[in-house]
Amino acid sequence: MRGFSRAIILWLVSQKPMSGYRIVKDVERLTGQKFHPGIIYPLLYELEKEGFVAGEWTQKGGRRIKYYAITENGTKLLNRLREIFEMPVKEVLKDFIRENSEQNKY
Repeated sequence: MRGFSRAIILWLVSQKPMSGYRIVKDVERLTGQKFHPGIIYPLLYELEKEGFVAGEWTQKGGRRIKYYAITENGTKLLNRLREIFEMPVKEVLKDFIRENSEQNKY
C-alpha cells in the first residue's frame, strides 16, 4: 500500500500544487478509504526529503499552509511507478480478454 500511496500522492501533486489537507481528502476520494493524516503527512515528508516533491509555505486567511508540488525527480519516479503498476494490470487484462474470447468461441 505504501508504494501505491506514494504514486497517488505524486500523481495528485503533478496535476497542481496542493496542501496536505487537500491531498488527504483527494486520496480518500480516489481510494474510497478513510486515510488518517498521520499516514499521509509522513509520506509527504519523506517525498520532500528525498527530493520528489517540494513544499512551499503560504499565508491564507491568517494561517500558514504548505503547498506541495512535484519536482523533476518526482516526475521521473512517477513515470517509473506507472510502469511498475501498469505491467501486472496489462497481464491481467490480456488473460481476461484471452479467456473471454476463448469462452465465446463455443
